[in-house]
Amino acid sequence: MEKRIYYHDTDAGGVVYYGNYLKYLEESRTEFLEKKGLSVTQMHRAGFFYAVRKCSLAYKSPARYGDTVVCEARLKEITPARLIFAQTIRDKSSGRLLVEAQVELVGLTKDFKPQAIPEAVKVKLQ
Repeated sequence: MEKRIYYHDTDAGGVVYYGNYLKYLEESRTEFLEKKGLSVTQMHRAGFFYAVRKCSLAYKSPARYGDTVVCEARLKEITPARLIFAQTIRDKSSGRLLVEAQVELVGLTKDFKPQAIPEAVKVKLQ
């Protein structure tokens, strides 16, 4: 997923505010799931929800106003109740690594109780 950096993405120093990278990672995971035929809305209707359980980020280099970044999400591991993503954000023009992340999602019911990832979801992620 490509993302252009706008003025509202930056802080007083003119670089992307660190918290905004979490939004870019979320958008990238959503795009990944949708390309696999899994929309958040459909999963919710089927009674399957998920939430971020753990997130680890390493900030390597800043993005600035006017840059275009490429956000990638790769499914690293599936367990009975978790999806673990390895993600990167790179500068489009140079390929420079900006952020490395590992994000763990956990399956939930609508009442926020842990639940196994449905087999139909696992099949689409294979």
